[in-house]
Amino acid sequence: MIDYSPFWRTLKESKENWYTLTKKHHISDSTLHRLKHNRDISMKTINDLCRILNCNIDDIAVYVPSDQDQIL
Repeated sequence: MIDYSPFWRTLKESKENWYTLTKKHHISDSTLHRLKHNRDISMKTINDLCRILNCNIDDIAVYVPSDQDQIL
């Protein structure tokens, strides 16, 4: 599963917050809700967040093996 806890640490350390992401950068509330609950988001959104927060992908998400992962 993809864990977005690095995103919240990165956001806290940045000059941005939930309000500026939604109002200034037009990241939807539903996208932030999906991040909060480790739900799928698009790579475009990850790209946008990396640009906005001036960070790398690993500052947004990490892969954590899970029993809920689909069987390959």
